[in-house]
Amino acid sequence: MTGPIYRDVILEQHVRLFRGAMGAEFLFMDDNARPHRANIVDECLQSEDITRMDWPAYSPDLNPIEHVWDMLGRRIAAR
Repeated sequence: MTGPIYRDVILEQHVRLFRGAMGAEFLFMDDNARPHRANIVDECLQSEDITRMDWPAYSPDLNPIEHVWDMLGRRIAAR
């Protein structure tokens, strides 16, 4: 994936519409993958007034729901 493809396919077709439905409190979470940090992506997010959540590079906590699924799976397995 490249920055322009990420912008055109993900941001323009999905994130922008979802942000419109969520309203001003929308906070966008992505990782630090190179296409996500391209200048063209930053410009798109700024032009759409989309706030990006700050996450450190290589953060194991990027997707908190994964921790929930892990805990649920362990509890089910323990039964």
